[in-house]
Amino acid sequence: MGLDERRRVRRERLLDAGIALIGAPDGSAANVRAVCRAAELTERYFYESFTDRDAFVRAVYGLVGDRARDVLVAAVSSAAHARRAEAAVRAFVALMVDEPAMGRVLLLAPLREPAISGRGVELAPVFVALVSAQLTEIGDDAVRNMVAVGLVGALTSLFMGYLEGAIAVPRETFVHHCVALLERAAHDAQRRS
Repeated sequence: MGLDERRRVRRERLLDAGIALIGAPDGSAANVRAVCRAAELTERYFYESFTDRDAFVRAVYGLVGDRARDVLVAAVSSAAHARRAEAAVRAFVALMVDEPAMGRVLLLAPLREPAISGRGVELAPVFVALVSAQLTEIGDDAVRNMVAVGLVGALTSLFMGYLEGAIAVPRETFVHHCVALLERAAHDAQRRS
């Protein structure tokens, strides 16, 4: 394995450790020493990839945000139009709930980690654009955008509650509720516009 490949592998190990630590149920702070211990690497290798802890936390958050976006894009692009809402919700549930550390990093860490406190707001337009692109039945761009923003906000709150245990329903009930929310909002907005 070449030097660049070894660096890439070490960076991935550190990022994976960061997902686990930042996404821990108690919201445990991931200090450099803890990250290195979890990745089984020395601090030297941490600083090979990251200038400081804040840069590391932002990299972890960016990685999880990219994965979430990619999962949603893949789910929507491979589903028939009538099944896109369900495909997107199921894909997001699989990522955020089946891998709860990912969900906590994406949805809860911006509330806990000063290094990414504004990142949730920066990432929201990406998800709004994904939802908006699926609302093709809504002809008015302003209405379509408002519906997309509202849906992303509602779904974010629902997923946060589900991850934290404040919403304690079976998985299928949760999925069906989220799908119905998407479909109903699109239908109501189309009817009004």
